[in-house]
Amino acid sequence: MKQQTLAGFSKYAKTTRRAKFLADMDRVVPWRELVAVVEPHYPKGSPEGGRPPVGLERMLRISFLQLWFNLSDPAVEEAPYDSTAMREFVGVDLGSEAAPDETTVCKFRHLRERAKLGKSRLAAVNEHLQAQGIKIANGTIVDATIISAPSSTKNTDEQRDPEMHQTAKGKQWYFGMKAHIGVDSRTKLIHTILIRRGVPNARDFTNRKDRWPSGRIDEIVKAKNLHRLEVMAALTNVCMQRRRLLAS
Repeated sequence: MKQQTLAGFSKYAKTTRRAKFLADMDRVVPWRELVAVVEPHYPKGSPEGGRPPVGLERMLRISFLQLWFNLSDPAVEEAPYDSTAMREFVGVDLGSEAAPDETTVCKFRHLRERAKLGKSRLAAVNEHLQAQGIKIANGTIVDATIISAPSSTKNTDEQRDPEMHQTAKGKQWYFGMKAHIGVDSRTKLIHTILIRRGVPNARDFTNRKDRWPSGRIDEIVKAKNLHRLEVMAALTNVCMQRRRLLAS
């Protein structure tokens, strides 16, 4: 078998689109502002000893990789080992430390959801964009996405979730609730997200299958939906304006 060249001394190399995207996000995401939002809720090291918590910014970077590349907790744990671009983005030196494990990633997500930090992070990103001269809320366009709920009555209560309603999209009917998204009419940046019961004429459909055995959509699941939408909105706003931010 032919001997392999060490990765750091390869003759041929190419900057991939993923590496370019992550390098851009490393520069334009307002890390200091986002860390400040989460820090009051993040565990501190105990004076009695024990394993210190993983750095907060590193955990934020891991959580963003999950959203951008649709990775599960086990997959995002393995990502820094598989991808040099992801490893550099997270800031893990495998010569001296391991990447955060899937349990740590899961606990961090639950912490953010319990504290309901999605709206605060969206606000922090939008304030950062406005500080860079990008105006938001210059007139509003309201669009919506449908969040699906189980329509079956084969559950403990033998009924559908009473907070969910039927809604139509074209000739297709769905059962669930709708997230209303407020968008700036000029910049198309998202500034508001509200979740309410399903009503007709939504344009997009987001399938959501999480439920308890009874078939009811729990308040925790609703909070997860809203949190994910708000964080995705914040990251989408940054992505849409990254060329302008990189040029400033």
